[in-house]
Amino acid sequence: MSTQGASLLSSSSSSSRRWIYDVFLGFRGEDTRNSFTDHLNAALQRSGISTFRDNEKLERGKSIAPELLKAIEESRFAIVILSRNYASSTWCLDELTKIIQCMKEMEMTILPIFYKVDPSNIRNRNGTFAQAFAKHEKRLKGNTEKVQTWRAALSEVANLSGWHSQDRPEAEVIEDIVKVIINKPNDTFSVATKGLVGISSRVEKLMSHLDIESNGVRIIGIRGIGGMGKTTLARVVYSMISKQFEACCFISNVREVYKKYGILQLQKTLLENLLILRDVNVKDVDNGVLMIKDRLHHKKILLVLDDVNELDQLNKLVGGHDWLGPGSRVIITTRDVHLLITHKVDYICEVEGLSDDEAFCLFNSKAFDKEHPPEEYLKLSQAFVDYANGLPLAIEVLGSFLYNRSMDEWKSELYRLKEFPKRKIINVLQISFDGLEETEKEIFLNIACFFNHKNQDTITTILDCLELHPKIGLRVLTDKSLIKFQDNQLWMHDLIEEMGRDIVRRECPKDQPGKHSRLWLYKDIDNVLTNNTGTEAIQGIVLPFLGTKGAHWNPESFSKMNRLKLLIIEDPYLMYDPKNLPNGLRYLNWCGYPSKSLPTSFQPDELIELHMCFSNIEQLWTRAKSWEMLKKLTVLNLKGCKNLKSLPRKFEMKSLKILILSNCLKIKTIPEFGENMGRVKDLYLNGTAITKLPTSIGNLSGLVSLDVRDCKNLMSLPSTFFGLTGLKDLNLSGCAKLQENLGPGESFDGIGQMPSYNTVFKTFKKIAFGGFQLLPFYPLSRSSESMGLLSSSLFDLLRPNSSFEPKLALSNCSKLTDNQGFIDLFFAVIKKSPQGLSPNYYGERYGVVFPGSEIPEWFSHQCMGNEVNIMEPFSHLCNDWIGIAVCVAFCSLSCQPFPCGTVQIRLRANGKYMSIVGKKGRCVGYRIAPDMVALSDHIWLLYLLPQNIWEENRKSLWECDANGFREIGIKINNKGSCLVKKCGLRVVYKKDIEDLNGKVVQSSNNSIIPYEGLKESLNLWPMVNSMRSQVDTRNVVKS
Repeated sequence: MSTQGASLLSSSSSSSRRWIYDVFLGFRGEDTRNSFTDHLNAALQRSGISTFRDNEKLERGKSIAPELLKAIEESRFAIVILSRNYASSTWCLDELTKIIQCMKEMEMTILPIFYKVDPSNIRNRNGTFAQAFAKHEKRLKGNTEKVQTWRAALSEVANLSGWHSQDRPEAEVIEDIVKVIINKPNDTFSVATKGLVGISSRVEKLMSHLDIESNGVRIIGIRGIGGMGKTTLARVVYSMISKQFEACCFISNVREVYKKYGILQLQKTLLENLLILRDVNVKDVDNGVLMIKDRLHHKKILLVLDDVNELDQLNKLVGGHDWLGPGSRVIITTRDVHLLITHKVDYICEVEGLSDDEAFCLFNSKAFDKEHPPEEYLKLSQAFVDYANGLPLAIEVLGSFLYNRSMDEWKSELYRLKEFPKRKIINVLQISFDGLEETEKEIFLNIACFFNHKNQDTITTILDCLELHPKIGLRVLTDKSLIKFQDNQLWMHDLIEEMGRDIVRRECPKDQPGKHSRLWLYKDIDNVLTNNTGTEAIQGIVLPFLGTKGAHWNPESFSKMNRLKLLIIEDPYLMYDPKNLPNGLRYLNWCGYPSKSLPTSFQPDELIELHMCFSNIEQLWTRAKSWEMLKKLTVLNLKGCKNLKSLPRKFEMKSLKILILSNCLKIKTIPEFGENMGRVKDLYLNGTAITKLPTSIGNLSGLVSLDVRDCKNLMSLPSTFFGLTGLKDLNLSGCAKLQENLGPGESFDGIGQMPSYNTVFKTFKKIAFGGFQLLPFYPLSRSSESMGLLSSSLFDLLRPNSSFEPKLALSNCSKLTDNQGFIDLFFAVIKKSPQGLSPNYYGERYGVVFPGSEIPEWFSHQCMGNEVNIMEPFSHLCNDWIGIAVCVAFCSLSCQPFPCGTVQIRLRANGKYMSIVGKKGRCVGYRIAPDMVALSDHIWLLYLLPQNIWEENRKSLWECDANGFREIGIKINNKGSCLVKKCGLRVVYKKDIEDLNGKVVQSSNNSIIPYEGLKESLNLWPMVNSMRSQVDTRNVVKS
């Protein structure tokens, strides 16, 4: 059996008994060999009880053999069948003497069976027993001491409780004996788990799902990466429970046996072990299936299939629950969870890595033979434990290798591991890689070399560009335990990553990186591009930000890389002017590209995404026809290219979906959009110098999001803009000149009367009008006549009976300060929620941001600062809670946009953070717009429905303390240039809706609950105001 992943803490000696046999069977052959003893032995074997039967294992001689004495010592039970002629055999009497000695000295349990004899005849040595001892005394006149020893042993066993075969049917006696042995408490667990770090909790979890007491058939899967301890866990549990079954079988290395000998050999092994037969005749695989079903469907068995890697193995060995008898249990270990799901197992147990403390303990036991390392080795020990990252196999291999070595050797090994990982570890991990399809191998190597710990959406996009079909490929890698996704971030174990990189390094000699398929280390990239040693073997180059300056790369260095498809350079400080780029590039991301244009020889026919953020380019190409080649381009990102001033007269890229020209300061005119541009979904023109949008924007029929934020020269919108019925997100913040043309009755773009805003606004999901001088927004009870055209449209848009739940950002709209209308609107939404208000698409929620400083009194729990916690009774949460309302008062410390995610709400239950449902899956919390600048105090109102909380985290709401309460809280992350002043929280119940009806909720600070940091928080505000006064606010509309 493979012991990989066994986290063993071996010691030089063991205080626990290590039994080799369950039972030593002692008997007088001529009395019972072919009757009672045979029947008893068969029953023991059927129950999986390991039995030593002396007359079959050893040849009898004149005296008892040493092997027999050893077998007695290694047995937990001794069954002594005392028959009529038992005492006539000196061999039997010597056995019995040794058995009595083991009972006294080694905790052996003796089970006597009085087979057709009376125990009193044995104690008093009457009948055949008297005759036998008379012969022994006569024969051994000179050794009376030996005879006395036999007498004492026989008397002692006769006084023990046992079974009388004369009183009951033999079958009942045998059944009772088997039950006693099976149910006898033992130290199996302590023996099986001795030295195994962290095994107890894992065994307990697996045992709970095996549910041994139930009479149904249960099939349990154990999944995890290689070396994580799956086999060890299965072996420990098998040793603990195997005595409770009629027959047991542990088939190791199913994958290897299947590969070498096929499924037929596995079927034979299974049948031989479970039927206690030798040389089972299985004609073919189909016959094997029939035999397993026919012979085992009435039998209570325990089966472990270790290291399964093909569904065919499961289908032909244990095709279903109905193949086995009541009470049977099957444990399957595998690296591929999809096999378990497809086979419909009852539960899947994932084996996690060792904790830091467990890993440290295991490593020290291997490296030093003790729990704690010498002081001088402490830091080095921790470094090796960190390298292993919880993988038991790696910890054991490294610890054993370092045993009894000097500190200098330890340091040398630590440095060597960075380039040459342990082959024993890598070989185990690579088994999973070898079983992948070719496209899955390509995805795996790209992740290992470039994308570990990156965002899932980013990875998927890039792999899509490489035509590797990532949606199914990533799922396969996840199923095979090679990667995980946590909060939308990909995670690959460090040693699996190292295994992938090692595969790439072994593609060619170490000193020839130009022949590797992927380059990710700066030293290798620098070597190849400086010496122009690249070859067509290179498929991907990714250079992360290193702040490198003065690279002297050969201008022709990309000329030989004909198969290069992926090029990412994130270091803007590289001063390098390439003369060519491979025409086969599919994904090009060069941040800070130093040249004024792309090489004239570059023909981007295959290019799918082009990212040139913060580059020095003045124009992408010096010739117009290059734009015509971008037939496959889906993303064009030129964000922050401050020198860019030349664009083509007309965009005609039929595949384009995203166009980003943000902060291209010299762009004054946007090209016309061709009729084939209907696939464009997102258009970012914020921060440009444009004065108008092209009338052909109407050709962007698929446009969903338009951002013209801070386009200070933008004066009008074309009438065709209002035909974009699919537009959902619009940001007009900071367009100061645009509002002059947005009043009622104004001419529009020289064409005529502006269309009604309701036509387009009613489709918006998110609107930002930061900096507009909007009139106050009145509640439902007020007339809309004085609101102005724009505000009236917004009012209609945000009514709670709208077809969707929008988000509204009104930062720095000074005349909306303390506007009660938006607060009333928020409560109108809450009042509608019991009638079916629900997100229109995955991850949507209702939120409003507007100028203000006070949290409404209705938020019953409020605190100064960025955190508030409440205790809610179980009875309320269990029955009638319908949502969670959050209110945050915050401001910005600078006129510059604060970093993404600076204001982020995180929800907690019973001290544990809860994941939130986002548009693209699980996320950690909700964030406000990353580019919002709030020079005055602002209020963020957010309403979360139960379905906004990730389903498995929602269960945390059902956990309560001893008094029947649950703790619910929020914490607002507020780093960078943002400061949270105070926050409020309320769990909304059905009864709250009745309280809201007919009420106008007033904002008040009377119910602020003081907290320990209140004084310090208040002391910050003079500093905040001082900082604001020093800020250049020329580009921001002040409150």
